[in-house]
Amino acid sequence: MTLFEPKTLLPGVPVGVPRALAEAAISAAQAGAGPVDGEQAAFGGPAGDGQAAFAGPIDEQAIAGAMQTLRRYRAGKAGLERRIVENEEYWKLRHWDHMDQTGTTALKTKSAWLVNVLLSKHADAMDAYPEPTCLPREPGDADTARLLSAVLPVVLGQNDFERVWSDNWWKKLKAGFAIYGVFWDRERLDGRGDIAICPVDPLNLYWEPGVTDLQDSKELFYVRLEDNETLLAAWPQLAGKLGSQSFLPAHYLYDDQVDTSQKTPVIDWYYHRVQNGRRVLHYVKFAAGTVLYATENEDPSDPDSPAVRGLYDHGRYPFFCDPLFPQEGTPGGWGYIDLCKDAQQQIDLMNNAIVANCVAAATPRWLKRGDDGINEAEYADWTRPFVHVQGSIEDSALRQITVQPLSGNYLSILESKIRELKETSGNRDVNNGGTMAGVTAASAIAALQEQSGKLSRDQIMGSYRCFRQVVGCVIELIRQFYDAPRQFRIAGGPEERGFLSLCGRDVPVSFDVEVTAQKQSAYSKLSYNELALQFFQLGFFNPALAPQALAALEMMDFKGKAALSQRIRDNALASAQAAQQAQADAEEPAREKGRAARKQAPRLGATDSLGNQLKRYAHTERARARSAATTQPR
Repeated sequence: MTLFEPKTLLPGVPVGVPRALAEAAISAAQAGAGPVDGEQAAFGGPAGDGQAAFAGPIDEQAIAGAMQTLRRYRAGKAGLERRIVENEEYWKLRHWDHMDQTGTTALKTKSAWLVNVLLSKHADAMDAYPEPTCLPREPGDADTARLLSAVLPVVLGQNDFERVWSDNWWKKLKAGFAIYGVFWDRERLDGRGDIAICPVDPLNLYWEPGVTDLQDSKELFYVRLEDNETLLAAWPQLAGKLGSQSFLPAHYLYDDQVDTSQKTPVIDWYYHRVQNGRRVLHYVKFAAGTVLYATENEDPSDPDSPAVRGLYDHGRYPFFCDPLFPQEGTPGGWGYIDLCKDAQQQIDLMNNAIVANCVAAATPRWLKRGDDGINEAEYADWTRPFVHVQGSIEDSALRQITVQPLSGNYLSILESKIRELKETSGNRDVNNGGTMAGVTAASAIAALQEQSGKLSRDQIMGSYRCFRQVVGCVIELIRQFYDAPRQFRIAGGPEERGFLSLCGRDVPVSFDVEVTAQKQSAYSKLSYNELALQFFQLGFFNPALAPQALAALEMMDFKGKAALSQRIRDNALASAQAAQQAQADAEEPAREKGRAARKQAPRLGATDSLGNQLKRYAHTERARARSAATTQPR
């Protein structure tokens, strides 16, 4: 993977150089002007030809200063690196080499109580695999927020983020922290480039000692070993310079025999500059004291040049740290191995003593007098039916050594140490499927797990905070580098599948990112299902009981409560409308019959209160006629 590094399109010319200028420089070199390199092709010809060629600020002297800073950063990180390497040995059950073995036997028993803690916590993290949702900050951004919410899982899936999440959680549990790297990989998609998200080994990243947030470090260095042949193929100017290993990052104690003699450390150097009142991120790649690429060496007269804009528009280091148990003065933290290694050591020491006692008791040993005349070889061989002796045998000639069994108090102490490790780590039996006697209902098991899983939820929320930063960085890279619309296939149900188009120019400046768990544990699903059945049995979905059901829901708290309340309201409203329509339909025949009867009945005059027809006078009729005529249009 290329972390925003130049890819050679023309011999010796890095990406970003105008092709016409590069071809002109190469033609001049072929005509006898001398060899051409990336800087000459970019800024106007070979050095020393009298032209006003731009000389970038990153040269060998700057690299020498960066190496001094890197060594100082490594010295400040030495203690952390030793702890990380030692913790990896505990994970591989090789911790006896790091324990005080005074008074122990040659037998070295190993128990995996601490490993079981890591396995359980990692399973909790995978059950809570995150899913991002973008929330708009302005009403006009709602459509783009929905589009990003659909596209982001696709981008994460293209980076196999579930594997990244899993790998980093192993690092977080063992080393105490994990680091995510979010880069723009220019070699992806046949040179069009795309976002790359990967786990970063803490042993390969160096920051300023004393800072708590990586973004506060003055400079940042990412070091990795590359094969010499690969480096020469990409950068011919390194010929004759490779092989120097004056700086090597710390490494784990591998099972394989790792040969690094044909490798050279390649260093990515990140730092900030304040330009025009803006904090700009710059980047340098170098190896063997040679600059391979530097953003500040690009053309500063071009406003879109990395020398002006920096490596990324968001201006942050592309590394995000996720600590488990935070510590002051370092971006890292403590892990479960650091927290529980003492209890694990004590458990193994007591296990070792108990097993040694069992072996001694199960292996008979004898006190033998020198003149007893017994053939020792035949006596010790249980397959020999006969044992030869000389002379008579006395009881005092041979006596078995009695091994005193250990008291039950020692076993109780061992059990208490195991419980201590479980309680300290929060890895109780109920987390692993065990239950108390008599607890069989899924809802009760889920309640126990809910209570015992507080530690895991708190730690996963910390990872969600880091995940929000990762997603925010992904959105920023989409805005900067998706300069043309890109098509994404959206997964989902049969009615939800389709294709969406997204362009960086359409992405607003800022979004709020909400993170939710994509999956739930089996017991949580059963608990929700049982709750839904209880609601049904209690009549919560009966429209006639909607007011009582809504009153009960107001006093409850569970996932999906708002949606359920709205569904009950909608059902009650729909039921009331249906009842009104049914009543209207039932009354319609009677109304129709009344209208027909009124049409057929003879017209009667006015009547009194008893129904008797009143006598009509002529002058009254005339007055009524004149009154009606005055309202008619003329």
